[in-house]
Amino acid sequence: MGEKNGLSVALILVAASGWGVIGLFSRPLSAAGLDAMQITYVRSVLVAVGMGLLLLIKDRKLLRIELRDGWMFLGTGLVSIIFFNVCYFTTIQMTTLSVASILLYTAPCFVMCMSAIFFKEPVTARKLAALALAFGGCILVSGFAGGQISLKALLTGIGSGLGYASYSIFGKVALKKYHSFTLIFYTFLVSTVCLSPFVHVPQANAVLAGDRGAALCALGLGVVSTFMPYVCYTTGLEKVEAGRASVLAFAEPLVATLAGIIVFHEPLGIKNALGIGLIFCAIVLLNVPAREKKR
Repeated sequence: MGEKNGLSVALILVAASGWGVIGLFSRPLSAAGLDAMQITYVRSVLVAVGMGLLLLIKDRKLLRIELRDGWMFLGTGLVSIIFFNVCYFTTIQMTTLSVASILLYTAPCFVMCMSAIFFKEPVTARKLAALALAFGGCILVSGFAGGQISLKALLTGIGSGLGYASYSIFGKVALKKYHSFTLIFYTFLVSTVCLSPFVHVPQANAVLAGDRGAALCALGLGVVSTFMPYVCYTTGLEKVEAGRASVLAFAEPLVATLAGIIVFHEPLGIKNALGIGLIFCAIVLLNVPAREKKR
């Protein structure tokens, strides 16, 4: 059991790493002319199609779901993907990226509270300490520097954290009955269908068809920063508590910072380095119980 738990933790960290490098693909797509909704749509289409083809080849039985369970996939598709993205991108438009990032990472707080209520997961001192370390590290990594924000920005920012957190909750429920691949396929199918009426699809297709670099970035976004991370995170969620998984996902801003330094030559300050250290300590702290049990 300890080995399986360790593998699940590793999968969640790999997922966070994939999400952390999303900027490597989204920035060129934005520069090519795609807006936030179009980028979200492209991600959803690529994952839905890719996972659908995989299930058709691997096991068509995994495509079967009961109609009464549709609420689970509506939850992950509408709330976890669309609501989260709309809130997050809206917050970015009204405030700084660092503030938006910090409000987004209120997610583990929501996950811990909801997991305690719905799954009876214990809220331990170790989890709270890890959460405090990780959140403090996120503030330092993002370079947050005070300042007032509007009530709307605050609400949409917290909304993004709630939407981000909901995947761990809806996903945990769905995984009790369905395979992780089934969950991912229907999550992104719902997202694709619901986004279609609100996205200028022909314009997005024209950009990708006329710009090979943008097309490659879209493919990277779909595979490296969406398909792979969601497969890894959803699979890891089967064996790891939702609250613990959400704190482990704090590795995302750590990886994003390192990617910015290496690829975009963004400066690394003392606060950034200290923040990375705090997030790393939080991840280590969360894995101490597994080693103690093994002993």
